[in-house]
Amino acid sequence: MLEFKMPSLGADMEDGLFVQWMVEPGQAVRRGDVVCVVETQKGAVDVEIWDSGTIARLIAAPGQKIPVGQTLALLAAPGEPLEAIGAGPLSVGLAAALPASGAPATAISPAPAAAAPEPAPDARLKVSPAARHRAGELKVDLSRIRGSGVDGAITLADVESAAAGATQPTRAAGMREAIATAMSRSKHEIPHYYVATDINVERAADWLEKLNAGRPVTERILFVALTLKAIARALADVPELNGTFAGGAFCRSESIHIGVVTSLRGGGIVVPAVHDVDRLALPELMGALRDVLARARAGKLRSSDLADGTITVTNMGDLGVETVFGVIYPPQVALVGLGRVVAKPWAVNGSVVVARSMGATLSGDHRVTDGLSGARFLAGLREQLDHPEAL
Repeated sequence: MLEFKMPSLGADMEDGLFVQWMVEPGQAVRRGDVVCVVETQKGAVDVEIWDSGTIARLIAAPGQKIPVGQTLALLAAPGEPLEAIGAGPLSVGLAAALPASGAPATAISPAPAAAAPEPAPDARLKVSPAARHRAGELKVDLSRIRGSGVDGAITLADVESAAAGATQPTRAAGMREAIATAMSRSKHEIPHYYVATDINVERAADWLEKLNAGRPVTERILFVALTLKAIARALADVPELNGTFAGGAFCRSESIHIGVVTSLRGGGIVVPAVHDVDRLALPELMGALRDVLARARAGKLRSSDLADGTITVTNMGDLGVETVFGVIYPPQVALVGLGRVVAKPWAVNGSVVVARSMGATLSGDHRVTDGLSGARFLAGLREQLDHPEAL
């Protein structure tokens, strides 16, 4: 028997509102299939299954607030009889976690005695599934709500605020509170250390300009993509920076999935991951980066985008920042900060020249590494950017 549990979709998530199932009992699923939708403070997320098997029993129900780690469904592993799992009693651990009725979690609020029918879909309104369901329960007219979500989408918080007659809180405010909580926990639990350097990127920038000269504008590779590839290569020599810390121990990741801090138009941030950065050619990496950033800003991220990161990069160069010291995104153990590329005087072979440079920092977890590891990483990053043709 396999248990499918509520995943952590970011360091700031403690629970999520279960919205809907995309599968039925008896249905075969493969790792990576989207099986349900969960709403967090950052919007609705398509959640993927991480085991292959057959759905035996759906435990979670729409409209319920479920903590991270609680079981959502039971699966029969390949070759395992389905009937015993679907009809049998829950394990002691599962039974203890659920109410006597068998419901998976406490609903956000009791359903009204006579629930109002859900509002008819309106093509002009963008409404998350959870918000539409809740509006039906609370008899809220969606046409009277101004959405605070991505591209004006109406969120669960908007509906509940409208029902309470209060001033609608913005989605950004809720996200800011969640982010502050997560980062406070990070600073409290993780003994941070910081190292920084300036990297001469004249050769890398010049090489990239020549590479892009023969490409259409839509296919050009941004400098950040080149830097992500250099970071992935540098991690090969300092693998202790790539992984997660949980249960009192570090777990090194064999894959390099780089989380990219992304600002949303409506306010707040998300950290979607670009997968297998070390294995992608630069054009593929640029395509993957464009894809995940577009989906992040459109509110169409998947659970693997938010849960798979092994190290995070925050790039504030486009805002004019030259040096950024970030807070580690738990359960990861390192974060890379990148500043803007700016022309500065450099000493080269006994002469002073003007060359483009970039500030780079590393925030590390002292439970796993120390400043020496951070310094080795930054030296490796410098070496990789000195030879862009090899990336």
